[in-house]
Amino acid sequence: MTRIVIIGGVAGGASAAARARRMSESADIIMFERGDYVSFANCGLPYHIGGDIESRDALLLQTPQSFKQRFNVDVRVRSNVEAINPLAQTVTVRNLDSNECYQQPYDKLLLSPGAKSIAPAIDGLSNNRTFTLRTLPDMDQIQTLIDRDQPSHATVLGGGFIGLEAAEALRQRGIDVALVELGPQVMANVDAEMASPLHQELADHGVDLRLATALMSVEDNGDSLALKLSNGASLTTELLILATGVKPETELAEQAGIALGANGGIKVNSRMETSITNIFAAGDAVEHVDLVTGQPALIPLAGPANRQGRIAADNMLGSDKHYKATQGTSVCRVFDLTIAATGSSEKALLKAKRKYEKIYVHPMNHAGYFPGATAVSLKLLFEPNDGVILGAQAVGKDGVDKRIDVIAMAIRAKLTVFDLEEQELCYAPPYGSAKDVVNLAGFVAANYLRGESDICQVDDVLAPNPQQVVLDVRNPPELINTGAIEGAVNIPLDSLRERLNELDRDKEYLVSCMVGLRAHVATRLLINSGFKAKNMTGGFKTYQMVLAAKAVTS
Repeated sequence: MTRIVIIGGVAGGASAAARARRMSESADIIMFERGDYVSFANCGLPYHIGGDIESRDALLLQTPQSFKQRFNVDVRVRSNVEAINPLAQTVTVRNLDSNECYQQPYDKLLLSPGAKSIAPAIDGLSNNRTFTLRTLPDMDQIQTLIDRDQPSHATVLGGGFIGLEAAEALRQRGIDVALVELGPQVMANVDAEMASPLHQELADHGVDLRLATALMSVEDNGDSLALKLSNGASLTTELLILATGVKPETELAEQAGIALGANGGIKVNSRMETSITNIFAAGDAVEHVDLVTGQPALIPLAGPANRQGRIAADNMLGSDKHYKATQGTSVCRVFDLTIAATGSSEKALLKAKRKYEKIYVHPMNHAGYFPGATAVSLKLLFEPNDGVILGAQAVGKDGVDKRIDVIAMAIRAKLTVFDLEEQELCYAPPYGSAKDVVNLAGFVAANYLRGESDICQVDDVLAPNPQQVVLDVRNPPELINTGAIEGAVNIPLDSLRERLNELDRDKEYLVSCMVGLRAHVATRLLINSGFKAKNMTGGFKTYQMVLAAKAVTS
């Protein structure tokens, strides 16, 4: 009989416990959880506050009783593991109700303590109106304050997943919301231009967005809080939610002498083994390997945590399973928009000093002639030599998640942009187009790599060299309605062939339209007519996104 002790429930620990029982009926499995709840949907907490998930009980995935009945797992809640003795192979446990301490032996130990919210060093944060949002008790406290005080104003500190979801939830409750973000954009895991549509979406839904702004101090006035910001402004608010990120809980591991990684998470190998024999780790507390860059990374996501717990359980029972890195596939709803990403961002590739190329497309999510079609803006990053896909990000109202899911699978399979051209995806007018968003991204990237259509970027158009001319091939009313590129020559595509005599063959033309399609036709026309030309990938729509992102930092 193998004695398996698991520290921490939720994604990693609970998955490991259930998997271990499925693989062995004889194993003795004990799971310690210092909180009241062993398995709950923490990703659903903001949606209960906002009313999307009506029943609080829907967030409770398993209870100690259900775990015992279905899996014969001894779940001990309100039990804090205070120490690990690797030599004796025991853990010291304190019962938080009785304050009793005891030693629990193990043959195999799994650490799944998760991550804890980062509390910034700001004066006045300790008060009865400031909360984090990571656990059910956190959610309950926020709900209680809203029901009791009916606040008219709330402030969210931090513009990541939880911050954005909390802001949306509070607006759904009819509360005025300020979102204060230290960085120049929300959703720091995506590139700035891809996040810029979210800024407008937040403003359109009444969120007072304060970018590149720090919270300096908090003054508790009893029924409200006075917030002082780094730009000299102040806010009066009745509820403050801290969504400033998380960090791995590693205190137990450090005390036991377990090695940590370069980013401060528990260091594990592909079998989820730590540096100490018979001790495994999984979930948000561990340091991952980034699938694309191969570098260590902290990526606190539920999917990887579940898979790691499952692999650790198998290996604790004698298997030889391996976790094959994390690619950070994620998605977030921001009111009527969805933003999703997979693989590396441009920022991450620059940091890793990895060579890359990028293209943008902005097609409709389904056939344009079918009612309700809306644009999906997709950025694709790939190797400039062989076209291996490195990452993708997309934002839009509908169909975003399925496109990123397809590309996530392509990255995992080490496919190239040439493979994206060939992907046979679902098509019917309500669902997609004969040339899907994914196919179009593949076409644009593959055309570039084959030398069939050279590309340039927005930064090239913003600062052309003396031998370059920016050529906009949109129709004049479009320029009036949506704006023009400063200094650009305007010749509509349908007139270009007859007006080639107006162009200088000694110049190189940087060609733009609205989303890049007409510019591609114009670029090919120019090249076939003996001119030098490049297509500004993504067209004027990408130009607007980039300028909006630059405006925050200027």
